[in-house]
Order: sequence, then C-alpha cells, then structure tokens
Amino acid sequence: MSPKSTRKGHYLERDRSWHPEALTPNYKSSIYRSPSSKLISFPTTLSEETGPVFGHDILGSLDSDLIHNYARQGQAAIGSRIIIHGRLLDEFERPVPGALIEVWQANSGGRYRHKNETYLAALDPNFSGCGRTITDENGDYEFITIMPGPYPWPNGPNEWRPAHIHFSVFGNAFAQRLITQMYFEGDPLIQKCPIVATLNSLTAVKRLTGFLDMERTIPMDSLAYKFDITIRGKQQTVFENKPEGL
Repeated sequence: MSPKSTRKGHYLERDRSWHPEALTPNYKSSIYRSPSSKLISFPTTLSEETGPVFGHDILGSLDSDLIHNYARQGQAAIGSRIIIHGRLLDEFERPVPGALIEVWQANSGGRYRHKNETYLAALDPNFSGCGRTITDENGDYEFITIMPGPYPWPNGPNEWRPAHIHFSVFGNAFAQRLITQMYFEGDPLIQKCPIVATLNSLTAVKRLTGFLDMERTIPMDSLAYKFDITIRGKQQTVFENKPEGL
C-alpha cells in the first residue's frame, strides 16, 4: 500500500490490525474500558500536526537518572542498576529529535509509589519510579534506573505482571502521542501475561521487548537494554489493547 493511499493529513494512518482487539475478556480490564461503538477516524487538524505539547524548560538535571532523582543526599535507589536506551522513530523510520519521553515503573520489589498501591512489598524511600528526558538530534534517549520487580495483580487467582517500564512519548505534535511499555528479554512471565496475550504476533511482542545490549553496559555497575520506539505507521510500537491517536 503506497504512502499516498494511507495518509491522514501529513501522517500515515495507523494500522489497527497491528494492535490487539479492544475487547479481550481474559484481560479483565478490557471488558470495562473497551469502546461500545465502532471507532471513527478523522484526518488530523493543523493544530494536531503542528501544536507543541510541552515546554523543554521543564526538565531537571537528574530527571533521567531514576537512581538518584528522588534519593536523599548521598543515597541511591536499591536494586540492580540498568541503562535503558534506544531511538525514537517516525512512520518513515526517521529519527524524532526534541521529543519528550517520560517513564514510570515499580521498584526492585515490584511496588509502585502510589496511594492506591495494594502490593505489600516494601517501598524504597530513595526511589520515586518516575523520570523523563528529551531525545537528541538523532532521536536517541537514555535512562539510568533499577530493574523493576514483577508483581501480582487481580486479573485472576494467581496472575503476575512481568517486569516492565511504562513509556509516554510526546512527539513533535499531538498526532505523534504514544503510551506503551517495555518488557525485558528472557523474562518467563512475558508469555504468561494476559495483557501480552492480546497481541497478534510474536513480532508485536518483540516490539515491546528491551534487548540486552552488552556493548552499552558499564562494567561492575550497570547492565543495558535497548528499546527502539516507532510512534506511527504500520510498524508502530503497540500498547495493550488501547490504540492511541488516529
């Protein structure tokens, strides 16, 4: 299919067959949040294609360092230290510079710092689980953090989420908005997760997987995982059963 036949304004139309079905009963939350009517797609407006969505001056010097950005003076987050890095691409595989990427995750014990958290794992007083950065001129990004732990969730009598990190991407316009998450290569819980089971192919699962990158490790300090993100088009990075944008 030619780019001309799939354009929505200045962007290629998203390939919804690449994303999971909205209603997948084995993933119980989808029963309540899936749309009851057929989706309607409209061409993007000028403001959606050109409108800025954040200010670059909101970042602090430690925002991309989750090990230290919430820690007390001289302290650090507890857990196995890791580097998460990758490249942000558009639907034509071009780098997207100047994009805001935000992340949030559970701590090394699998617990979130959230008032509604019910898991009894201990909180780390030096870890907030949140960070943000801006892609460079080549679309590259990097976070320093700790390996999140798996945790139980009430989807069934004994369901566990694989270790994962949530990503929120603000591209150069509202039409490039994406929320997704990254799993870790080799985690046996990935294939047992009802959310992952909503994906249509192993290729889609791989697109949500960070792969071990020994070349970017820091010896005696941190392992590294590479996670590239595509924000639109037929090869868009997927997220559960909730397609974002058009």
